[in-house]
Amino acid sequence: MAKLVYKGKTKDVYALEDGNYLLEFKDDVTGEDGVFDPGANSVGLTIEGVGKAGLKLTKQFFEVLRDKGIPTHYIDADIQNATMKVKPATVFGQGLEVICRYRAVGSFLRRYGDYVKEGEPLDAFVEVTLKDDQRNDPVISSDALEMLGILSKDEYKRLKELTIAISGIIKSELEKKSIELYDIKLEFGRVQPDNQIVLIDEISGGNMRAYKDGKYIEPLTLEKLVTG
Repeated sequence: MAKLVYKGKTKDVYALEDGNYLLEFKDDVTGEDGVFDPGANSVGLTIEGVGKAGLKLTKQFFEVLRDKGIPTHYIDADIQNATMKVKPATVFGQGLEVICRYRAVGSFLRRYGDYVKEGEPLDAFVEVTLKDDQRNDPVISSDALEMLGILSKDEYKRLKELTIAISGIIKSELEKKSIELYDIKLEFGRVQPDNQIVLIDEISGGNMRAYKDGKYIEPLTLEKLVTG
C-alpha cells in the first residue's frame, strides 16, 4: 500500500512498503501568467497529458544514463499510470537545483544582459540555486554551500562533473533529432549505503529549454519528437 508523503507542484511522492518511493507525475507545469517557464517557482498552467509525456521522456533519458553508467535513483516506470519507482534519496539542505546552460536565455540573460547577447553560446555553464520559492531560488556559490553545511567542496566538484556529463548526454540525444538544448535543470541527492551522489527527480521537457530551427519546443511537442 503506497502512502502519500509529499504533494509537489508537478509530482506527488508516495512511500512504498519495500522502502522505495513512487513518483506520480501531474499535468501541471511551472510558469507565470499562463506561460511555461522551467525556472518558475509556481504552477503556471495545466497541460493535459504533460504528466505522461514527461514520464515517457524521463524514462527514456534515465535508461540511456543507466546504460552509460551514470548513477541515478531510477528503478522503473509505468507510463500508463504516470508513475516512476525510485530509490530513497536525501536532498542537500532543503534541496538544490543545478542548471547547465549552453545558451544565454532566461534568468541568466536577465542577470547578465549587460555582458551577453540573447542566445549567445555558453560553455556548459553550471550554476546552483537553492530550492526556496519565497526567495526566488537564489543562486549560491561553492564557498557558501560549504560554509552553510549544505555541500562540501569535494561534493560540489562531483555535482558539477555529473551535471556536465549528464547534460552532455541529453544534449547529444536531442541532437539526433536535430534539436538543440539551450539549458537544463537537474536535481541530485544522496543514496545509501555510501551516500553516493545520484541524479534524482525527472528529465522532461518541463526541466529544459530546447529549440528546433531556432524555435522553442513546448514540453508535449518535445516528448513526441524525441520518443515518437
